[in-house]
Amino acid sequence: MRVYPDQISKHLTSLKQCYMVFGDDPWLCETTRSLILQKAKKQGFDETIQLTQENNFNWNELLEQWQTLSLFSSRRIIELTLPQAKPGTQGSAMLQSLLKSPNPDILLLIMGPKLALEQTKSKWFKVIDEAGVFIPCPTPEGTQFQRWINDRISHFKLQIESDAQKMLTGLYEGNLLAADQALQLLQLLNPTQPINSHQLEQYFEDQSRFSVFQLIDTLLYNQKKKALHILVQLKAEGVALPIILWSLFKELTILLQLKTAQEDKESLQPHWSQLRIWDKKKPAYQAALSRLKLSHIDNLLIKTSALEMKLKQQGNDDWVGVSHLCLLFDPEAHNHLAHIKM
Repeated sequence: MRVYPDQISKHLTSLKQCYMVFGDDPWLCETTRSLILQKAKKQGFDETIQLTQENNFNWNELLEQWQTLSLFSSRRIIELTLPQAKPGTQGSAMLQSLLKSPNPDILLLIMGPKLALEQTKSKWFKVIDEAGVFIPCPTPEGTQFQRWINDRISHFKLQIESDAQKMLTGLYEGNLLAADQALQLLQLLNPTQPINSHQLEQYFEDQSRFSVFQLIDTLLYNQKKKALHILVQLKAEGVALPIILWSLFKELTILLQLKTAQEDKESLQPHWSQLRIWDKKKPAYQAALSRLKLSHIDNLLIKTSALEMKLKQQGNDDWVGVSHLCLLFDPEAHNHLAHIKM
């Protein structure tokens, strides 16, 4: 059964045999883990055994813990960490076997990084998912992050004005841990009075974290201000410029193929499948296709190649040039700035 982190507390009144917490967000994973442990201890699970699947991990150790009576507690929690989110052949067989022999005095908590789609189709996952609860913990983005931060504001009983809420979103999007710490600080500094953006400026500095994929999405949607903000953050975090240029070139090549098909009056359906563009990503490409001409995309590709060539031949990390390139995803800016050489 799949349950999202914001709903998990409602599902802990009667505990399942197993909980799986997988995701790329440290704050969500740890908060979810802590909540499960807290609820379990209230129901008599007083001892915790921690196992980690490292090199030469012996899966029989998990079997022994599952079958052995504790000297200290009648009920135990076994925390099993899968660093690669892959138990392997032996681990998969062991997990399936254990779940066929339920032990009401054991709660199994499995944790690891974000699962790929094919991993959720594996036998071990399906068996555990049927007997327990799967809590995916990806970092919320966009409106999901806004909803998360609004929930945390309510949790801390803060009065934050709309301009300050927007500033918090810009400051901390992608970094839930820093956002939660900031709200805790605000609760200490200003627990009862409304908080505006001017006060936030005095308290905090920018601690948002972004990925190259988020940069691409903002460009496809023509969110210039946010794109430049993400680019600054990526540079500050030490993301290599070749990675950004490679991503831009890849996405522009996809856009070129789609736009060419569109110009030729072809259906885009076979292209979506061929290019592995899933339904969630289609609106972003459609927004760019409706906005950009074929000549715009051609020019963007040329300028991306020029920046890459400058980097390879001269070792020049031209972040200003990449910023300029980001602006050219807007046709109006393209018409006024495209003549500038990279």
